[in-house]
Amino acid sequence: MKVILQKDVKNVGKVGDVVNVSKGYARNYLFPRQLAALAAEENVHAWEHLKKAAELKKKKVVSERKKLLEKIAGTTLVFKMVSGDKEKIFGSVTANDVSRELEVKGFSVDKRDIRMEPIRLLGQHKIEVNLGENLTTEVTVVIEKE
Repeated sequence: MKVILQKDVKNVGKVGDVVNVSKGYARNYLFPRQLAALAAEENVHAWEHLKKAAELKKKKVVSERKKLLEKIAGTTLVFKMVSGDKEKIFGSVTANDVSRELEVKGFSVDKRDIRMEPIRLLGQHKIEVNLGENLTTEVTVVIEKE
């Protein structure tokens, strides 16, 4: 029986693949869990149309992210923090702080897209902004004594 996979199924195939499986496997496992649909002619055409629309949408999002990364590249963020005698600051600078500072500068970046450990020392630090699809750039964070 030919089916169109609607989700990745281990040892069977990936989303959108048209695969041949036994009737019992399709009827008892794939269909009830909505992992696949019958590969009738109208379903195949509808699925191909949805797949093409999703690819176009993905290309548009990737191009918007590239433009955002080009603007962000080389940005320097300055934080003034209270510190002790030995270059250690009280508290830390986290991805949430960096996200808010980028928002102030006009860039909308989610804190989950910022790859960094909390910064607890004065000085200049490089952090990575990763927007998926191998789209990364570095931002400089400078922490100064208040």
